[in-house]
Amino acid sequence: MSTAPAPFPYRLIATDLDGTLLRGDHSVSRRTRDALAAATAAGAAHIVVTGRAAPWTRPILDDLGYEGLAVCAQGAQVYDAGAHRLLTSVTLDRQLAGVALAKIEAEVGPLYLAASRDGLDGEVLVGPGYEVVGALPATPFTDASDLWTAPLNKLYIQHPTLSSDELADAATRAAGGFVTVTMAGEGIVELLPLGLSKATGLSLAARRLGMKATETIAFGDMPNDVPMFAWSAHGVAMANAHEELKAVADEVTASNEEDGIAAVLERLLP
Repeated sequence: MSTAPAPFPYRLIATDLDGTLLRGDHSVSRRTRDALAAATAAGAAHIVVTGRAAPWTRPILDDLGYEGLAVCAQGAQVYDAGAHRLLTSVTLDRQLAGVALAKIEAEVGPLYLAASRDGLDGEVLVGPGYEVVGALPATPFTDASDLWTAPLNKLYIQHPTLSSDELADAATRAAGGFVTVTMAGEGIVELLPLGLSKATGLSLAARRLGMKATETIAFGDMPNDVPMFAWSAHGVAMANAHEELKAVADEVTASNEEDGIAAVLERLLP
């Protein structure tokens, strides 16, 4: 007597972009595309959950032909990629952010700053000394008061001598009661609205899809993915992941260059 194959065990697949779904050249391999397509054909939904704000995410998703929901800006935005429309957007309290910056600089000295303006077409403003990671569009500024002239979803901070891990730790100690501090990669330390994380945005998006945390498998590579792993039923760290994320992952797969997502999905597919 034959038995039907077991269904795909998760209804929602949440993937980070950089260092996880995307290879170093910002492409997605054919193997990974096929594995995601097979999982969605088996009943799962795929959702992108990224630290990038919507303006920096939209071109990637358009190139991939992705038309589902995406969680952007570390959870601040839920973006409908098919409709090119923001469904939700949370902004940073600029007064609290100013207090946070002052407290961090009192602890570690002057910072290099950048800021992500809210909205589907929000600019990323970059101040003197701040080094943008990757070839991403940004608008330079010289007067720090320019940062506060429009709503922001986050601030970026860099330090002339501290590593990103050291800066994130120091910023959390100094200002963790005013903002959420997260590290999304070397050179990418961010100040977010207090309490915000990828888990916040993912829970909102999942609710819109009628899905639950207990039905979710998540893939990531950096400390900003820790809350998403805590929210999801199963967290998978890439081989190239930060040690902080590997420490809380349920499993570690191959790297983003070696189709780590596909390796897990293929194993789970009926």
